[in-house]
Amino acid sequence: MSENHMILNLFFFNPQGDYRFSWRHPQAPGKEIFTLGYYAELAKRAEAATFDAIFVADHIAIWDTVPSGLTHYANARLEPITLLAALAAVTEHIGLMGTASTSYNEPYNLARYFASLDFLSGGRASWNVVTSWLEEEAANFGLDQLPQHGNRYQRAGSLSMSSPGFGTPGRTMRCCMTKRAACLPTRRRCTTSTIAASSLTSVGRSTSRARRRVIRCWSRQALPRRGKDLAAAWSDMHFVFIKSIAEGLAYRQEMNQRLRDYGRDPAHFKIIAGVLPVVVNSDAEKEERQRLNERLMSDQMAIDLLSSYLRMDLSAHSPDQPLPPLPDEATFDGIRTALRLIRHYDPSLTVLQLGRLLLQSSDSWLLIGSAEEVADALTATWRAGAADGFNLMFPLLPGDFDRFVNQVVPILQRNGAMRTGYPSGTLREKLGLPAAENRFTTPGPR
Repeated sequence: MSENHMILNLFFFNPQGDYRFSWRHPQAPGKEIFTLGYYAELAKRAEAATFDAIFVADHIAIWDTVPSGLTHYANARLEPITLLAALAAVTEHIGLMGTASTSYNEPYNLARYFASLDFLSGGRASWNVVTSWLEEEAANFGLDQLPQHGNRYQRAGSLSMSSPGFGTPGRTMRCCMTKRAACLPTRRRCTTSTIAASSLTSVGRSTSRARRRVIRCWSRQALPRRGKDLAAAWSDMHFVFIKSIAEGLAYRQEMNQRLRDYGRDPAHFKIIAGVLPVVVNSDAEKEERQRLNERLMSDQMAIDLLSSYLRMDLSAHSPDQPLPPLPDEATFDGIRTALRLIRHYDPSLTVLQLGRLLLQSSDSWLLIGSAEEVADALTATWRAGAADGFNLMFPLLPGDFDRFVNQVVPILQRNGAMRTGYPSGTLREKLGLPAAENRFTTPGPR
């Protein structure tokens, strides 16, 4: 296993930067976000800086239920697994983490996609497990409405049990390809996998020789209890949002107990915190940056985004007044993470103020300061044990990424938090994770 180090992932959701309005920035890329060259250059730079992985997030619809979703929202993005397969060919060491929804994928396809990526990349594949919440996504897959919240998590659990280890009941399939012996994988050597649940059924053999190397990552901290249990039972890595060391330590303590309940060693579970790092060289630059952000934001999109998150039509509500009563979480079928986040804000904030906060990824830790301040804050959080590493969600790409690589990475390497080269082995081995457990030995609370 690899030595302990701060895990750093280059995070993509909106390809011009994590803010939903970053595409409007004067320095943001344009049509090049649809070219391999744009991503290949970022991936090569991240690998040269010894980042652990490229993390490609996703949602599988254009937000078009409101006009501002089409005119102002950052909808443009490439399909993650296709993109990562292309990046596998131009990189050698960096991990390749891709988002795939359990709500609209079948276990066989997921297994095949990630097994193929695993082989093409030499063991660098990772699956970011998410459930979908946009109504537009349901329509794209022929459904009249979004599946109910509980059903989405039930299906996620079934898929997590089966993918991406489909066809690997406790051992790698032995594959004989000796031309002289005229021998290819046979029915005797390729074990059938059967998955039966109320939400899906699959019986068959994968055409790709699956191996238990692919890392599973579960996203988001504010999961319902079922989601946290699934993360503890099946995932290797957990993507969370924290804004302080105390918050991170409390969440780790909670997850450690869940891991022990499932008979797992907490040392084999990596907590990765989302952070928006912005390196500035003066207070004046920091203030100018915020003024520019305010000019780039659309008030209508801010209100529409808040309406979408809450599943409430706020068009008739004054933007300068506080929110009306919020939905009951027990019956809420939207994104409960966002509902909880909004409940925790100052109730005196207006609709427009809340919407603007959401546009700026307000559930994430905004870390803005000098290179030394950014490096020190990341190092302190990591050394305290509040997180094993960070998804770096740069507000502006490639500008904020370039500054981080040029100014922060050398400091992290000098203070011993970040490695200066890659060890050999798969991504799982580089991150200090043991071989995946046999999925047919179903973990459960003790």
